[in-house]
Amino acid sequence: MVRRLATLALIPAAAFIGLVIAGAPAQAAVVSTSTLQTQVVSLSNQARVKAGCKALKVNAALLWAARGHSKYMATSGRFSHTGARNSTFAARARAAGYTAARSENIAWGYRSAREVVNGWLKSPGHRRNLLDCGARTFAVGVVYSTNGTPYYTQMFGSR
Repeated sequence: MVRRLATLALIPAAAFIGLVIAGAPAQAAVVSTSTLQTQVVSLSNQARVKAGCKALKVNAALLWAARGHSKYMATSGRFSHTGARNSTFAARARAAGYTAARSENIAWGYRSAREVVNGWLKSPGHRRNLLDCGARTFAVGVVYSTNGTPYYTQMFGSR
């Protein structure tokens, strides 16, 4: 019975459609943000190649924008594609010096790179962004909140 209730409690979150994914609160040992970012980049590129797309190169400006948005979400507790001062992902990329932003994925609470990438691949909108063969560059920014919950931002670009 307890298992069934736990499963039923997850259905509304799984049914949520959009470009926002949340995982269970982090409970595992904290991995450094640079390690987690590198792992997400690697797993994302593996998924892209498996789907017939080219692996993407990490862009420093997109990394700056992605980490900034993850920091905003982690410190403000606001989980949204809308950032500080109502910024969009394209505005955040431009502010970081990148003028060809294409899309953005966000997530929070996933305890590992594999969990977050699998979560994105199971979501139609996130999957579309991740496996967009027209993207040329990307970056992943991870920031932990004060309670240890990781916030993820993945930004894609056209050049």
